[in-house]
Amino acid sequence: MIETYKILSGKYDRSATPTLPVAGPAVTRGHNLRLHKFRARCDLRKYYFTNRVVNIWNSLPSYVISAETVNCFKSRLDNFWKN
Repeated sequence: MIETYKILSGKYDRSATPTLPVAGPAVTRGHNLRLHKFRARCDLRKYYFTNRVVNIWNSLPSYVISAETVNCFKSRLDNFWKN
């Protein structure tokens, strides 16, 4: 989840990271950085990083996603998963 946060918040160079498909503005539930999950027909794409993290990322609350720094995100994520 930390790597996903770094990719979406722009901590990494955009040309060196995989593209995570952010869902459009039509999504009304959850936070504003929800990811779109594509259907995969073959196992290679099904178990790829960008497809594996979608369900977990979309289940996080908005106060965890809206963290300013990586350390703040880590502590909020730990507190959320602790409960």
